[in-house]
Amino acid sequence: MTGEAPAGGSPPPAKPAQPRNPLHGLTLEAIVTSLADWYGWEHLGELVPIRCFQIDPSVGSSLKFLRKTPWAREKVESLYLFMLREQRREQQQQQQPPRE
Repeated sequence: MTGEAPAGGSPPPAKPAQPRNPLHGLTLEAIVTSLADWYGWEHLGELVPIRCFQIDPSVGSSLKFLRKTPWAREKVESLYLFMLREQRREQQQQQQPPRE
């Protein structure tokens, strides 16, 4: 016995779903596009000071850099989560009746 599964054996268990992970299922392109739409490239370049956001910014150049640079990707993902919290906060404030 080598400890390997038989050739006709069952497939490995699927990865567990991540229902509480707001980044699950999102592409990096969707994250960058959302951030650029929400903040604008200029403000995004101030919040995450990397050249691909500051000099001739585009989604394509940003993706190329972020895929190769883990620390920058972490900052962008963190900013995206912050943006989601801000959007939820704004929605909650709009739904509350005004105080008298």
